[in-house]
This record gives sequence, structure tokens and C-alpha cells, in this order.
Amino acid sequence: MHISQLELQKERIPLAFRDYCSHLLPELNKCRRDNWYLPWHCEMERVTWTKCQYDDYQRRMRVLEKRKRLQERALAEQGI
Repeated sequence: MHISQLELQKERIPLAFRDYCSHLLPELNKCRRDNWYLPWHCEMERVTWTKCQYDDYQRRMRVLEKRKRLQERALAEQGI
């Protein structure tokens, strides 16, 4: 995470959104507030945040698949 918990509190980012991509939210929220939440504004910030979320999901799924493979390999070596 590239942003401290204190900064997240100051920006009033909800706990549910404090994840790997939370460093992008203050800029996105500021742009949304400044432009009255118009959907065609802040598109770059939104796309950047969404891509970060997707990349984080992909990374977590790769880690999960690796854990599953290692666990299956360990069970196979034990002969179970």
C-alpha cells in the first residue's frame, strides 16, 4: 500500500476499500467531487483504479492456485 492509514482516515476512505489499490482512491474521489460525479469525467482515474483491482484479483488467484498445486503435490508425495 502506498498510502498510510492516517491518510486514508483523513480522506475518509471506508474500511472496505482499504486494500491494495487504496492509494488511487483519494485522487479518484477528489475528481468525482470536483466534477459533480459526472460519469464521463474522471474516466482515467476510474479505469486506473479498476485495472488495479483486476490486477490484484489476478495476483491473488495465482497465489491461490500455487498453494493448491503445492498442497496437492504434498499429498501425492505422502501417498494419500
